[in-house]
Order: sequence, then structure tokens, then C-alpha cells
Amino acid sequence: MSDYRISVEELNDLLANGSGCYSLPSAHSNEVVPRIHVGNAFIAKNIMKLQRLGITHVLNAAEGKSFMHVNTNAEFYEGTGITYHGIKANDTQEFNLSRYFEEAADFIEKALSQKDGQVFVHCREGYSRSPTLVIAYLMLRQNMDVKSALVTVRQKREIGPNDGFLRQLCQLNEQCLEFECRSFKEWSSIYANTQMHSYKKKYAVLCSVWIYAIHSVW
Repeated sequence: MSDYRISVEELNDLLANGSGCYSLPSAHSNEVVPRIHVGNAFIAKNIMKLQRLGITHVLNAAEGKSFMHVNTNAEFYEGTGITYHGIKANDTQEFNLSRYFEEAADFIEKALSQKDGQVFVHCREGYSRSPTLVIAYLMLRQNMDVKSALVTVRQKREIGPNDGFLRQLCQLNEQCLEFECRSFKEWSSIYANTQMHSYKKKYAVLCSVWIYAIHSVW
């Protein structure tokens, strides 16, 4: 299992492009993969901009009333045709964002299942909480490993999840790979047993034919 482990340091190197320097987002919003946009509070509160982008769903990864949160809710988007979902996450290393990974992935997946669905995933700056949830979605629903998912998002937007979130993504990576390995072993075992059963059945049929042939001769 040690081969599955990716360190926080490795992910930080990818975020900084090996230079050790991190960049802040140069745009309010970026489409990081087709129909998934990551951005900040400015876009989240700009209904006209969201509509111009074709956004049908908004996932707020920083719902709340403090300075570090974005104070929107379903009522804020009422009458706009935009479906809202909020997660009350803090941007601290101690916060357990991983408990929301499946919830966020489900929301994004349902949004994209619609013909013209486009989802805007945001936090206050679109830098830590929201990209973390999108990376988790790519791992859980698009079968990407953590490095591929992180690089996919980083290529389209400057991001910098805190070390606690990166650690949780590393743990998710191990869980996903362990599950794949276990599932493959179970499938292999079932396949092997099926094949063995098939061989035994064929052997039994051949034996029956051979015995019948002997009796026919006598």
C-alpha cells in the first residue's frame, strides 16, 4: 500500500510548479473542466454574470456570515433558475472538509447530468475550499488520481488548498486506490471461479459422452 501514498509536499510542488512560489487567482472565475467553473464571491453574487456564463447550479463551499464566508443561500438565487447548495466550511487546516466530498460530488454530478447543466463551485476567493471539492469530485466520479485531478484544475486556475485539505485529498487517494485494488481482486476471484466452474462442466459433459460411446459399442 505504500506505493499508493502521495505526500502533501508532492502536491504543494505541483501547485507551485516546482518553483516554491504560489500564485493568487488572476481571474474571478475559470472553467477548470468542461461545464465546471471555480471562482470567488464576486461572481457568486453577480446573478447577471452567472447567467451569462450559463450557470445552472451553484455550490457554495463557504456558506456563512463571517468575513471568511459567503453569505448566500437558496433564497438569494430564488427566481433565477439557479439551483443552490451550500456547505459551511472553514478554510483552516483543522477543518474536516472530506466529510463533504461525497455530498459535493453528488451535487456536481447531478448538475452535469442535465443537458445544459453548468456548475459554479466557489468559496470566498476560489483558492482553497472550492478547488478542493472539485478535485475530490474528479477523483470520485472521473476516476482520476489525486495528482491528475489537482493538475487538471491547476492548469486552468491558480489554486492553493491548505495543507489540511491536501492531506485529506491524499487520504482519499489511498482509499480510492485501495478500493480499486480490492475490487479488482474480488473480480479476478469471481472470474477465476466462473472459469473453473465452466471447465468442470465441460469436463463432465465430455466424460458423459465418452461413457455413452463405450456403452454404445458394447
